[in-house]
Amino acid sequence: MNTNFEKGNKHRFLQIHPLDNVLVALQDMNIGEEILFNSQTFKLSTDVSAKHKFALVPFKEEDKIYMYGVLVGRASKPIALGESITTQNMYHASSDFVLGQRKLDWQKPDVSNFEGKTFNGFHRADGSVGTSNYWMVIPLVFCENRNVNVLKEALDEKLGYKKAKSYENEVESLISLYKTGKSTEEILNADLQSTPEGVKKTRLFPNIDGIKFLTHDMGCGGTKQDSDTLCGLIAGYITHPNVAGATILSLGCQHSQISTLQNEISKRDSSFSKPLAILEQQDLGTETNLMQEALKRTFAGLVDANKTVRRPAPLSKLCIGLECGGSDGFSGISANPALGYLSDILVSLGGSVVLSEFPELCGVEQELSDRCVDEDTANRFMHLMRTYNARAEADGSGFYANPSPGNIRDGLITDAMKSAGAAKKGGSSPVTAVLDYPEKVTKMGLNLLCTPGSDVESTTAEVASGTNIVLFTTGLGTPTGNPVAPVIKLSTNTKTFLKMPDIIDINCGTIIDGSETIQENAHRILDYVISVANGEVQPKAVQLGQDDFIPWKRGVSL
Repeated sequence: MNTNFEKGNKHRFLQIHPLDNVLVALQDMNIGEEILFNSQTFKLSTDVSAKHKFALVPFKEEDKIYMYGVLVGRASKPIALGESITTQNMYHASSDFVLGQRKLDWQKPDVSNFEGKTFNGFHRADGSVGTSNYWMVIPLVFCENRNVNVLKEALDEKLGYKKAKSYENEVESLISLYKTGKSTEEILNADLQSTPEGVKKTRLFPNIDGIKFLTHDMGCGGTKQDSDTLCGLIAGYITHPNVAGATILSLGCQHSQISTLQNEISKRDSSFSKPLAILEQQDLGTETNLMQEALKRTFAGLVDANKTVRRPAPLSKLCIGLECGGSDGFSGISANPALGYLSDILVSLGGSVVLSEFPELCGVEQELSDRCVDEDTANRFMHLMRTYNARAEADGSGFYANPSPGNIRDGLITDAMKSAGAAKKGGSSPVTAVLDYPEKVTKMGLNLLCTPGSDVESTTAEVASGTNIVLFTTGLGTPTGNPVAPVIKLSTNTKTFLKMPDIIDINCGTIIDGSETIQENAHRILDYVISVANGEVQPKAVQLGQDDFIPWKRGVSL
């Protein structure tokens, strides 16, 4: 892959891989514009929008189209030299994959800038290290969602964890406009003054970063597999290095039983010793009994958890989730390769990274399976990919249906094209383990985790597997976060970064602009990761309280 733009130059187009027969427009380009590429000169036969591709050769119907050196589609009709590649002249296609030879040689990056560096984290009894210290309150079944919310109302503000930002002043302004007889048009055109942030209360427990109250719509009424898997997901959060302890609310009669949860906790930590309160409403009787017991047990747990303080830990204790959402045509040539380079640095230092979203690995299965450390690992990856896609196709869909309208509008017009760029987040190191949802990371290095391409479901799963920070690339912009793991948002282009600075932390559009190399950008990201791991900086998703939590139902979700 051509991962290095010539620094200081504003490029207009790019060939990503020498085998590619299309070029990527880095800026809007006009019909008739002359293209000089290698020894070839031709003119654009159509306008080409930035992030989209145009033909480097003339294509006949059914000809193969390559990007990133892999098959990403076929021509659905003849395409002229210099013509824009669109959904009207191209359709999804990807190469088949088989068990191949191991390809484990890789070029380790220079890690001298990070050797010996540490971060200050929360050390757990199982040897893991948290980048945050949260208490968690979560139901085993959706019937307890209201009680979780009652606990939130009782505890959040009193203990100093309620977010200060609100929009009450804006609502007061609208009420005033209505009462003074303003028209609907006048109300819609009114300039509302933003509510200033109030004074945040001092936390009673300074070493506890917050209490996270999670709700969901599972635990009963669905398949037993989904209920059991939910217990595994919740166990992943309870045993997570960023979680100090938890309060679990159970109704009693649901599929997701306490015994199943306890078994899943033991699978992940056989010597589990965190403070844990599990309360069952049908045992305790009245709501008052349940709430008072939950309040006492939670408060006592917070007193205990507050005794844990930050201490130095090596960077090998970082487990980074690699995620993307709202991807665009620049994702695979800026932010994602930057994360790939960072991934290789962290793996070289003895850390772990998790690449998920299996529908967005379609078309690169051969490369990833060949990089698996042994044949059993490769076979597991290929089995999960085939099984997942087959289940989707049985329901009238398939991986080909993954790209969203926003993806397509901004240059990712087939799933294989999207996948080839998304996989760049995983760098070039060997795949040390393949995990099925909601299994836990136990091996250092690059882990592949089977999840949907849906970013909230995938992020939820990555954190359950043990990632203590998530790096999330976005081309179009998304406010997604997670309750217990800091989610750092990275834009693939400068326009989005400038437009949505309230939700995006780092601009990787500098790579497209020519002001920074991929390696320089990756170093800047890792420096920021260390500051977040230290608790010195809060990413925007944390500041905004973006506590998105969606368990995956093992039906078809792409």
